[in-house]
Amino acid sequence: MSLNQTIQDEEKAQLGAIAGAGGVTDEPNVPQPPTADTTRDWPVSQEQLSNGEESQTQDDARDMEALAAVRSGPAYSSFSRNQKRYIIFMVSWAGFFSPLSANIYFPALNTLARDLNRSNQLINLTLTSYMIFQGLAPTVFGDLADMGGRRPAYILCFVIYMGANIGLALQNTYPALFLLRCLQSTGSSGTIALGNGVVGDVATSSERGTYIGWAVAGPMIGPAIGPIIGGVLSQFLGWRAIFWFLTIMAGVYLIPFLITYPETGRNIVGDGSIPPQGWNMSLLNYLKVRKDSKTDGLNRTVSREQKRLAQAHLASQRKLRFPNPLKTIHIILEKDVGMILFYNSLIYTAFYDVISTIPSLFQEIYGYNDLQIGLCYIPFGVGCCAASILSGRAMDWNYKRVARNAGIAVDRKRGEDMKDFPLERARIQVIWPQLMIGIAAIFCYGWVLQQEASLAAPLILTFIIGLTLTGAFNVLSTMLVDLYPMSPATATAANNLVRCLMGAAGTAIIQEMIHAMGRGPCFSFIAAVVFVTSPMLWVDTKWGPQWREERRLRVDKHKAEKENKKETQRLEAEGPAGGVQKET
Repeated sequence: MSLNQTIQDEEKAQLGAIAGAGGVTDEPNVPQPPTADTTRDWPVSQEQLSNGEESQTQDDARDMEALAAVRSGPAYSSFSRNQKRYIIFMVSWAGFFSPLSANIYFPALNTLARDLNRSNQLINLTLTSYMIFQGLAPTVFGDLADMGGRRPAYILCFVIYMGANIGLALQNTYPALFLLRCLQSTGSSGTIALGNGVVGDVATSSERGTYIGWAVAGPMIGPAIGPIIGGVLSQFLGWRAIFWFLTIMAGVYLIPFLITYPETGRNIVGDGSIPPQGWNMSLLNYLKVRKDSKTDGLNRTVSREQKRLAQAHLASQRKLRFPNPLKTIHIILEKDVGMILFYNSLIYTAFYDVISTIPSLFQEIYGYNDLQIGLCYIPFGVGCCAASILSGRAMDWNYKRVARNAGIAVDRKRGEDMKDFPLERARIQVIWPQLMIGIAAIFCYGWVLQQEASLAAPLILTFIIGLTLTGAFNVLSTMLVDLYPMSPATATAANNLVRCLMGAAGTAIIQEMIHAMGRGPCFSFIAAVVFVTSPMLWVDTKWGPQWREERRLRVDKHKAEKENKKETQRLEAEGPAGGVQKET
């Protein structure tokens, strides 16, 4: 048999498996190339297949939590467990910069107001502007990442971020501070949306809670150590040292990122087994592809040709264009998604109203300096870090429990068919205990400050607020990725847009609310708003599956119409001559 004929036969059997392994529905039970094990050539002998299946069966029998895992279809991701862990570590590290840049700034607010001769209200506007761009920027970077890949979007984010930090360290005026903080937010905030997008690339729904928990661990460390670092730098080296520190940190991150971080975008590399195009390659990717191109042998030649064809197939489905931030608007207008986004933004606003007022309130009540105020953020940050891990594990546990009760098999390798899965119940059930405790903690926090109680009381309450509210909006953020698995970065960008704009409005008026209402009534009002609107989650649990199915049918219909239109255009382009040639 000729090489060309071999390639054609293999292409038909495997092209769809390599390029389209991102689906969540079961595929026909046909042999698939071992994408995760690159040391073995394809095809594999029948004896090897039998041994592999027997070993897998034994492993599943030992796993008491396994639910008759589905064996058919390609794996969701070809990345090994250790590769996934490294990818999520880098994602978490990248996400660390956005909240770090916001929170490292808090202890220096009073010093900046004095040095630039501006009021606290004007300096607080730099927080508001930061949050506005924290919401707007991911709408561009999310669409860019879903269209052109994760790596280029990350690199662009960090180039902008480093330039803004250098400018902030050198500026001397309030207008420059205001504008450069907007640019700093633009560069750093895109990493949050990109991080959830990467988790959607490599993790199935049944393991997504844990992976998102680890991915947001970095962003949650920011509130814990950011104010401490900012307090130390501002107290002993001056506020400019804060921005030089951030510049150096970003440079340290970019070095291993450029060398090792792989492209994960499913429209670029499929399940991870397809080599990315040039600008999506890390240095290690480039060296591996170059080495493979020099390897001889029929099987490897066939495998390279299959990957080239799959790469071309994915490229034909991509259309590079200027990122469209309006795509997030379409997501926001969906009934179930809009409800989740709005309620998540209320939780986030309450969360941010607490942490943004700590510098002014603690200085007013306890007379603390920048360093002491920074240290007061430690309990809050510890609660945030614990929530990112505990809520992720709780989500995965409840997902398995709901699946077991519904008689649905959980397959960590290939994912589940989400069409009939009670996703809303599996996610939202986890949020209720966290939410109610968090609301009670906010209420108590306001009255503790009203009575100017011992420092231990507000610190304990900030720990509880960090633990519960962070866990609550992590649950809702994970649910958004579940609802949009093929555009997770865009979905997360929509989440950032709504919650950051709402949070910006909250921080802009919170000082005036405290002065007008008093500390206790102000935070009681915030807690009451979050509590009174909580039935929105019950509504989504009840009617969300119906709305999700309506959206799926609408998307499938649009996709079919688009395919029919393309086929009609192709036939018209071929004309009568093409039809005669095909018959011949």
